[in-house]
Amino acid sequence: MQVTVETVSKLERKMRITVPASEVAEKVEVKIKQAAGQARIKGFRPGKVPIREVRRRFGPGILQEVSSEIMQQSFAAAVDQQALKPAGMPEINDVVMELDKDLSFSALIEIFPEIKMGAFDEIQVTKPVAEVSPDDLEMMIEKLREQRKSFLVVDRAAALEDQVTIDFSGTVDGEAFDGGQAEGNKLVLGSKSMIPGFEEGIVGLKAGDAQDVTVTFPDDYQAEDLAGKQAVFAIKVHEVAESTLPELDDDFFKEFGVEEGGMEAFRVEVQNNMEKELKAAVENRVKTQVMDGLIKVTPVDSPKALVNEECNRMRQEMVQQFGGGQQFDVNRLPLELFTDQAERRVKLGLIVNAIVEQNNVVADEAQVRSKIEEIASSYEQPEQLINYYYSNEQQLSQVQSLVLEEQIVALILASAKVEELPVSYEEALKPPEPEAVEGEGEADSTPEVIDDAGDDDVGGEDASGVEKA
Repeated sequence: MQVTVETVSKLERKMRITVPASEVAEKVEVKIKQAAGQARIKGFRPGKVPIREVRRRFGPGILQEVSSEIMQQSFAAAVDQQALKPAGMPEINDVVMELDKDLSFSALIEIFPEIKMGAFDEIQVTKPVAEVSPDDLEMMIEKLREQRKSFLVVDRAAALEDQVTIDFSGTVDGEAFDGGQAEGNKLVLGSKSMIPGFEEGIVGLKAGDAQDVTVTFPDDYQAEDLAGKQAVFAIKVHEVAESTLPELDDDFFKEFGVEEGGMEAFRVEVQNNMEKELKAAVENRVKTQVMDGLIKVTPVDSPKALVNEECNRMRQEMVQQFGGGQQFDVNRLPLELFTDQAERRVKLGLIVNAIVEQNNVVADEAQVRSKIEEIASSYEQPEQLINYYYSNEQQLSQVQSLVLEEQIVALILASAKVEELPVSYEEALKPPEPEAVEGEGEADSTPEVIDDAGDDDVGGEDASGVEKA
């Protein structure tokens, strides 16, 4: 086998591979003899078909089959011989596949880039420092009450924070438009879930009242044909309901998993979960800055094959996330939508893999165990969940990757310039603002996605997280 390598670009290599005709012919003859013993051809007894007849009938197909096998084997051998690390599947061209001629073909590949690691001490990180104050705790408890408020029908004019049940029909220039009609729609006044002016136009109306409300769609409204236009909504009010906050009693506490201990136990539970959320949020911000810093100090060329692969993965995930299912054609979402984010993910994957290899980082089993126990602590039978993780290779691998990621962040922070910044609890919980789009995933031999945002839930409907208990 002869191999020549041409450098096409920084990451592209074009290999020309030639295999002697004698090697091809030898393997073709072996296949033909095997076929002669198995062939069933009318006019010949089984196993007695002449070689020349087998060659005449099946020779071209056997040549193609053998050539394909040799091409796969020789490509793998050529890659090893040249010490290349392909980052994707090869593009095969210029194939010469003829009997009594050398088999030759070109294979265009991308290789993994060499990573010249930047200096960790050039990375700057601002670490938020915050605590859960008594006022923060009180505000959270009121927020939890607000989330579980109920509505009681009242016989009076609607006011802000009331829930109204309405029918409405909208027109622009006297013509109805898609999405402008509804019946029995429940709307909390002041929620700002409708365009400006709509909810305000209902304030003061009673059940049974009807009124036209004139509003103007914002200039940046998502439906371009309505943006900036004036609309008239004919509104009919069926019901006005007043909001009522739940009492802080045992029934309320049980909704958050607090079965006994009353108000004191509930406050402790909320405080603990707020502190967990705070810890996760701070770690999230720090990790995002570390990942941003890695990209800054370590220039990396991203193989197109890996970026395209990541784009396709992200596109499929988006379809699944929004319930597109099998009926939705993923090709309707152009890959360009995901390119920037995918490229960031690939770069981080490559950099983190290099850190793992250069520093011999492996997931600490004690930290893995601690992480699993932490996850299981919010369940009624934590030991069952712990056993499940250790019996499920995929689940265990995900936790190991998370721990490995935490170890890498700690390794970088040991050298990075870290400045502590005192902030409020609310400020610390705000999501980080990375300089590029966030990604997620793990660091292994095949660059995947680095989870800049972390895997802990921060916020959610119940920002305290107590519902998880």
